[in-house]
Amino acid sequence: QVQLVESGGGLVQAGGSLRLSCAASARTFSNYALGWFRQAPGKEREFVAGISRSGRSTDYADAVKGRFTISSDNAKNTVSLQMSSLKPEDTALYYCAARFEVLAEYIVIHRRDYNYWGQGTQVTVSS
Repeated sequence: QVQLVESGGGLVQAGGSLRLSCAASARTFSNYALGWFRQAPGKEREFVAGISRSGRSTDYADAVKGRFTISSDNAKNTVSLQMSSLKPEDTALYYCAARFEVLAEYIVIHRRDYNYWGQGTQVTVSS
């Protein structure tokens, strides 16, 4: 069982930055592929960014490419999402997710493929 706890959300003006963090309880954190998703009111939860268990491979949704960066720290059991040039349309509840993964460089992008989820942290971007 893996517990995930997100932090770092808040209110920011358009063009600003925020850094989200997710702390994981997994004993073997490096065995998990990790991801960030977001869900705006009235919309489906959508993929934002993913990182392989090795930490070397990443993927991003087109809407955030060039603005967001996902990273992981196996020593601290954390996965982070650095968000820059924020836009009002980035407003959502952000979730981190984890999946036990055998392949070192595989990135999980589908919501249905993740086994563990955090409770979410709210990001609000004002115009």
